[in-house]
Amino acid sequence: MNRCAVFMDGGYIDSIHKGLGSPQIDFVQLVERATENCPLLRVYYYNCLPYQSQTPTEVEKNLVSSKQRFFAAVSKLPYFTVREGKLAYRGHDREGRPILEQKRVDVMLATDLVMHSTKHLISYAILLAGDSDFIPAVEIAKNEGVNVHLYSVGGVSARPHDELIMACDRHTIISREEYLAFERHVG
Repeated sequence: MNRCAVFMDGGYIDSIHKGLGSPQIDFVQLVERATENCPLLRVYYYNCLPYQSQTPTEVEKNLVSSKQRFFAAVSKLPYFTVREGKLAYRGHDREGRPILEQKRVDVMLATDLVMHSTKHLISYAILLAGDSDFIPAVEIAKNEGVNVHLYSVGGVSARPHDELIMACDRHTIISREEYLAFERHVG
């Protein structure tokens, strides 16, 4: 069985997009590039909705609504599944901005990677993430015979952690220009 699954950390991708002017990337084309003709089992996209206070402002409502539409659009793509975590409020910083922390997102990604590996559902895992918290899951996947391929985008501040790069079997850096070539032109 030569199947692959793609695990996309939406927070990491959001960080990449922030540095690139928030492009609308065609995830289907990006996945086709990353899977290199490996039969695809599924693509998992992990993220959470933006912060919304108890008495939400119009800006907060619009951000949440926009992200909900985005999640719905992603979930309609072929073979895509959206896994939604929670954003936890942790108080305010010195400037009065809310301190927010993603919950469940990394654990869901790691759990899915481990489960797919231990059940031998995949031979290849493509990871678009940057957090070193994924290293234990990567190591389990590799111990189960899964080849783990990390993808990142060059020329942006959102870089994968060096230890995550070392833990994966392969690391491919997509150039900024190549990544932006996947941009969907809406209008």
